[in-house]
Amino acid sequence: MSRKAYSTDITDAEWELLQSLIPPIKTGGRPRTVDMREIINAILYIQNSGCSWRLLPHDLPPWPTVYHYFRTWRRSGVWKNMNQALKRRKNKIL
Repeated sequence: MSRKAYSTDITDAEWELLQSLIPPIKTGGRPRTVDMREIINAILYIQNSGCSWRLLPHDLPPWPTVYHYFRTWRRSGVWKNMNQALKRRKNKIL
């Protein structure tokens, strides 16, 4: 990460937990050009700050890209699974 960290950014341990939940690239699809960890960080920034998609800070991935992943993951249940995994981890720590 070559930017200043936000308080909403996931930790390395959380990233290890979540990266296995990210769906693989579809066969024949374009390679990803965006860091999936930064996509998650951007979604969490939106959720925690309450800002609109278009006001996402410019040092995070472009808002249309972030919104695309959020919408896709929400519809497929991936985002719910990620949130549940983070919640289980937090409950274990407490």
